[in-house]
Amino acid sequence: MLNRTIAPPIKDAIEFDLTIKPYKKFVLKNGVPVYAVDAGAQSVLQVELVFYAGNVFEKKNGVAAATNFLLKNGTSTLSAFEINEHFEFYGAHINRAAYNETAVVSLHTLNKHLSKLLPVIKEMITDSIFSEEELSIYKQNSKQRLSVNLQKCDFVANRMMDVYLFGKEHPYGKYTVPEDLDALTADEIKVFFKEYYLNGECAIFVAGKLPDDIEEQLNNNFGTLSLKERKEPIPQINFQPAEQKKYRITNDPKGVQGAIRIAQPFPNRHHPDFMKVMVLNAVFGGFFGSRLMNNIREDKGYTYGIHSHLQNNIQQSAWVISTEAGRDVCEATIEEVYKEMKVLKEELIGEEELLLVRNYLIGTLLGDLEGPFQIIARWKNLLLNGLDETYFYESIKTIKTIDAVELQALANKYLQPDQFYEIVVV
Repeated sequence: MLNRTIAPPIKDAIEFDLTIKPYKKFVLKNGVPVYAVDAGAQSVLQVELVFYAGNVFEKKNGVAAATNFLLKNGTSTLSAFEINEHFEFYGAHINRAAYNETAVVSLHTLNKHLSKLLPVIKEMITDSIFSEEELSIYKQNSKQRLSVNLQKCDFVANRMMDVYLFGKEHPYGKYTVPEDLDALTADEIKVFFKEYYLNGECAIFVAGKLPDDIEEQLNNNFGTLSLKERKEPIPQINFQPAEQKKYRITNDPKGVQGAIRIAQPFPNRHHPDFMKVMVLNAVFGGFFGSRLMNNIREDKGYTYGIHSHLQNNIQQSAWVISTEAGRDVCEATIEEVYKEMKVLKEELIGEEELLLVRNYLIGTLLGDLEGPFQIIARWKNLLLNGLDETYFYESIKTIKTIDAVELQALANKYLQPDQFYEIVVV
């Protein structure tokens, strides 16, 4: 019998042996790969179609995002209202999103309704009509949303930092202006749709309590389409960082807060230092107990929160520090960021702090492996970046074994203030 007068033993997260549930891969009749994780106690599942249809592939700014958004806004037999009503009737959620390299259409549903929903998704990706009326509404809403966002200093800071890091013509750096939205035409969208959806390159990720006939259902709906697997890596596009490193932009003369971004280009996940720097980043500004939080939030009170992260890009990453602070303390905040860089370069991280960071990172991984949707998201991130389970297990090994000396060497290699771009938008 359990003795409740005795506290249970406490185990550090790093003592756990983490494993990631393997996926099952099968290939549809047209060659499209499907990655499936059958797990979970609830009768729910997620189906995500990933198309290589991001803004890397567009010839005109805004076309990829518009095409992806309007997939749900009408086919030759269903109006936008009818499509939405159909998914709501079955208590399902359909979503779509466009990124730099990829664009997705995702479904969350009870598995018993899957056969009623997949045919509608099939119709969306084969028979969307992109009517002038729906395009006009999209333009109007997008311009209104953009107008609101441009009044926010953090929105302006984020997109201008990408311009300085990668160049305005690079897919990671370009951004949409109202004139781009006005210039969109239904014919251009239809051409993009035909090439990158109707005849596009695709991978499918499914997870949850999968029905026994999941392969048959996917084949019946998508296996006969003119889709195909992408076999070649996405070509690397040269980025052109700005020559100037420091920028101060006035966005709202009456604003009381400024958005601060400090960033430098950084290699992607295939670089041998990437996973090691993830540990250094956690110490520096990657979680609530980081150096930047303790100094700039807890001690100085300049901000409610400050964070650093490595961007989740396929081609070229960036190491970014971001925060919003009072207008009068923005420069002081930047000075403190550089002070923390200096400390990491000059002093070894203590064992207690390093253990805390190790436990935090392993605990985060534990959370990411909690359910089928989290597991397939982890696999998708690996597979789309051209990685496999080896990278996952090497990451765990790095977290558990990297020492303070190696972290200090990485700090001296990468935390050089003159390599960082600065932007303050007030």
